[in-house]
Amino acid sequence: MNKNKENENTDMVQKQTMYIAVLVSITLGFMIGAAYTSFKLADQGSMAQQMPNMSQPVQSVNSQNMSAETGAKILTLEEFLKKNPDNADAWTELGNLFYDSNRFSDSIEAYEKSLALVPGNPNILTDMGVMYRKNKQPEKAVESFDQAIAADTAFEIARFNKGVVLMHDMNDFVGGIQAWEELVKVNPMAAAPNGELVSSLVEKMKQHE
Repeated sequence: MNKNKENENTDMVQKQTMYIAVLVSITLGFMIGAAYTSFKLADQGSMAQQMPNMSQPVQSVNSQNMSAETGAKILTLEEFLKKNPDNADAWTELGNLFYDSNRFSDSIEAYEKSLALVPGNPNILTDMGVMYRKNKQPEKAVESFDQAIAADTAFEIARFNKGVVLMHDMNDFVGGIQAWEELVKVNPMAAAPNGELVSSLVEKMKQHE
């Protein structure tokens, strides 16, 4: 009886090790992949044209010092938003700058204000989910990814990221695999940031269930 229990525990450890090995290989890609979804004001319309030009370094800031430049841009946008609090694009760009600065709570707050003005943007919802994850709020991250998926059922990055958070942060391997299976239904050729097909990752994990 004890021998069977020991074998069962060994199998569980091996399965967990397999899952962790797969996730470690793609977790960095999770962050990079989500970062690419960030809303860029250069692609926006008339509201973006009302905003200060953020593409050029602010005067008196060394262009080689990116952290100082980002800080100056943040200050410029914050001043702009005091006079234009209903500019959703500006809140989004502020959230992006906080995102790039790893100011998790500030980024979430800015994204929430943008979404309050213009709800349902899957790009912003996905980036906000990444910030929730970095802020050690995985449940809120999954909630954001679910909202992104509801807004656009074909939005692949939200589905992929949801699977990573469920497995890596919440130890919900069954739920994570299901999230990836849903992604494969949307796009059978969907690939992880390391280039491996998600369908292949799912098969590897299911073999160790």
